[in-house]
Amino acid sequence: MGESSTANFAKFMASRDEAASAYVNGDSGPLDTMVTAREPATFFHPKGPHLVGAAIVKDRYDRDAKAFSPGGTSRLEVLQSASSGDLAFWTGLQHAKATLGGKTLSMTLRITEIFRFEDEGWKLVHRHADMPPGD
Repeated sequence: MGESSTANFAKFMASRDEAASAYVNGDSGPLDTMVTAREPATFFHPKGPHLVGAAIVKDRYDRDAKAFSPGGTSRLEVLQSASSGDLAFWTGLQHAKATLGGKTLSMTLRITEIFRFEDEGWKLVHRHADMPPGD
């Protein structure tokens, strides 16, 4: 990896925040570059289902992004993050304003993401997203 995994992951998280912003504008392209194509991969969706398998997870991310219209905003509030060797994580909140089905919504999601360092860089291998109680 060259530089320390902590410094490398901190740089990566800046691009992860940019990918989240693109996503709420209907563009899954930046996230696609961060999603693993290797097994295992999982996604605990905010609406309840859990998905298993790299291709299945990537397909769901792509389909979900297409539901958003341009004009959204997103900000990741990282409460904690760390990396050690080939594994890293962050957990916190995603504050977003997004247009879905012609309606603009403000939402906060609780997020935990786990990454694995693969040949081409950090790759998302697990995402758990849900709404805090009362939202």
